[in-house]
Amino acid sequence: MIDLETLGVEPDSVIVTLGAIKFNPFSDAEPDKGLYLRGDIEEQSEKYNRTIDNNTLEWWSKQPQKIQDEAFGDHDRVSVTEILRQLNKWCVGLDYIWCQGPTFDFVMLQHLYKSAKTPVPWNYWQIRDSRTLFKMMPQDPRRAIQEQLHNALADCYYQAKCVQQSYKHFGVKK
Repeated sequence: MIDLETLGVEPDSVIVTLGAIKFNPFSDAEPDKGLYLRGDIEEQSEKYNRTIDNNTLEWWSKQPQKIQDEAFGDHDRVSVTEILRQLNKWCVGLDYIWCQGPTFDFVMLQHLYKSAKTPVPWNYWQIRDSRTLFKMMPQDPRRAIQEQLHNALADCYYQAKCVQQSYKHFGVKK
């Protein structure tokens, strides 16, 4: 599962944080091998011409201070090259890759890879969408368990757990 927190909704938006976690959708095993990266905002906007949307900045300003501090603090920022290097390493051996709506997270990541002249580490047929799966449930399973919002790694964890619950609900075995 991959999740992004960004400074816009367009494919070329700055990526503030990236979360990723591995999980088995066919079991109740805890998701693990998490990856959490905080992108260098200045490098993305200056070197890669990624954009910052004022409406998104306004939205961020209305989030709890703790969430803003985590998203925008200057500590542990990494370059685009490092984001892609670590994400490539993390993707090794994956059968499928999930996100909450592929026209957001994957489109932004694909744009970032293209900007850095680096091939994406997945194929189009490996992409899975949790938003569609959750919409098929009697109610969105995240509402019952999710404690943190807008932390990319926490969002990944809860989305992965809910994919597991959804598969179990529908009796998906393989």
